[in-house]
Amino acid sequence: MALRALLKHLTITSALLCLAAAAPSGPSFVPVFKTNFPDAFVLLQGSRFIAYSTNDGPNVPMATSTDLVHWSFVADSNGNRRDALPTLGSWAKSGFTWAPEVLQLGNRYLLYYTASDRKKNAQCIGVAVATDPVGPFVDSNPQPIVCQADLGGSIDADALKDADGKLYLYFKNDGNRVHARTTLWGQPLATDGLSVTGQPTELLKDNQGWEERVVEAPTMVRSPAGYELFFSGGFFGWNPDEGGLSPYAMGYAGCAGPLGPCTAAPENPILHSFDDREAGCLSGPGHQSIFQVGTRSFMSFHAWETSSGCRKQEDNRYLYIAPIFWKDGKPEIGSSLR
Repeated sequence: MALRALLKHLTITSALLCLAAAAPSGPSFVPVFKTNFPDAFVLLQGSRFIAYSTNDGPNVPMATSTDLVHWSFVADSNGNRRDALPTLGSWAKSGFTWAPEVLQLGNRYLLYYTASDRKKNAQCIGVAVATDPVGPFVDSNPQPIVCQADLGGSIDADALKDADGKLYLYFKNDGNRVHARTTLWGQPLATDGLSVTGQPTELLKDNQGWEERVVEAPTMVRSPAGYELFFSGGFFGWNPDEGGLSPYAMGYAGCAGPLGPCTAAPENPILHSFDDREAGCLSGPGHQSIFQVGTRSFMSFHAWETSSGCRKQEDNRYLYIAPIFWKDGKPEIGSSLR
């Protein structure tokens, strides 16, 4: 690493260590980006963080930060929000581009995204390539790389580069779309990351009560305990009972390897909605990404905008960032950065 890059990296790491170690007063979780930015994935690239989100105008909106607390949209030369994926793959319809995640392989960046397949009438997963992490990414494939149409479709791609260099892709079959059960899957990727190989492996089923027959948003990580699969579960929206918070929540499973087997933690969910006089208000936390800054781990997730009385506000999902620790092999989420 060049000296200038090393100094920038150390500066970022030192600043975030101070933020994570500080004992905050007030609510446990405070949004860092108060605009609609759901399903965010955070990438550390050089001296900046880049976050990618589900479509809201652009197919893939992006925001950047140098400290994880202050964020702004990536803009084009006209001041408009820049689209990381201005043109979808030829197989995809516009308007349904969800949950993008980016993997760096050498001097290339691979963007895995969910979109609606023109022919299959289902959400499927594609991959696009760029040499710049803010794009434009280009998907030249004539079809998606994963599409479990007979299981409702496939969404929420997550890529892992393991310590041995092998690549894996994780996703959910979109069963709840067709009133069926949901499962989280893992499958090896080719060495260039542009296609899957072999057969998908079932990693986790929706068999815990709090999940309400929905598991999604897989994130596989290497932790001090080994392999852990984080995920979200439950209905993502607000409780239909008037005044109720969203049942959406986050859990994890311990896995024996990158393709399992995995066992859901009995203490799930590890992050859920609450309305507490001291801890504050949080509704529908989920769709996490986990990333490293030096030796420290951080988690991004979204939650709904709420009123001062912890009630439904506008249909916006805000971005949150919090440190994540491991104690006795189990993950613990710290108070959010603010």
